[in-house]
Amino acid sequence: MKKSIINQYHNTMLKKIWSYISFKQQPETEKGNNSYLKMMHGINRISILMFIVGIIIVLIKAFK
Repeated sequence: MKKSIINQYHNTMLKKIWSYISFKQQPETEKGNNSYLKMMHGINRISILMFIVGIIIVLIKAFK
């Protein structure tokens, strides 16, 4: 039971990260002025992509 809850949590987190990276639309809870929310999502996408690129560079340097 506990293992399935942990797996479900990890799957949810991976789906959210993938939706940020793939620019997939996410349903918003509130309709209205969400320009700040869109900017925040854009910054999050950039930071996730930079983190992944950095990890790849570190792994390449570590195995050379």
